[in-house]
Amino acid sequence: VQLQASGGGLVQAGGSLRLSCAASGTIYANDVMGWFRQSPGKERDFVAGIGWRSNKKRYADSVTGRFTISRDSAENTVYLQMNELKPEDTAVYYCGVDKRAYYNPRVSEQPTSYTYWGQGTQVTVSS
Repeated sequence: VQLQASGGGLVQAGGSLRLSCAASGTIYANDVMGWFRQSPGKERDFVAGIGWRSNKKRYADSVTGRFTISRDSAENTVYLQMNELKPEDTAVYYCGVDKRAYYNPRVSEQPTSYTYWGQGTQVTVSS
């Protein structure tokens, strides 16, 4: 599976961006797709995740109510709508796929659970 993330950019605080992550290769019903972000010198942090079959969603506390994750199964694409952006949202955003042999609706927040990663897209929020 190869992932291509896009949609990042420079935006003022309070603005919005929509990230896309297109997957080439099969995303199976048991899989989970997630968005993470990483700032220089920091660890890769969970942002949001979605079960491909269950459509169950999970968000980090810091983005709940501002960000929305969704998926388009026909297009093999996952989206992250980011509203009310803050300077602390500035980071490189990565999408990943948690490949699972069995169905488990729980969305993992651990980056080590995700097998495949996209190249990342930079989001910069100015104050």
